[in-house]
Amino acid sequence: MASSRRPAGTGQAPDQRMEQPSLGVDYLCGDCGATVKLRPGDIIRCRDCGYRILYKKRTDRVVQFEAR
Repeated sequence: MASSRRPAGTGQAPDQRMEQPSLGVDYLCGDCGATVKLRPGDIIRCRDCGYRILYKKRTDRVVQFEAR
């Protein structure tokens, strides 16, 4: 008899999707303006020009705070 059960351990319905884990964070080089993707443990340095000051890119998500 064939079983139509979903895999154990997921705890979610098959139609629900989880976000893929990010493989790095995007930064902008302070000198040449290139986009640099860094992961934990990477050296903080622009791959194009070698500059060591990087600025974190602003998120695309809507960030809203409640003011009192």
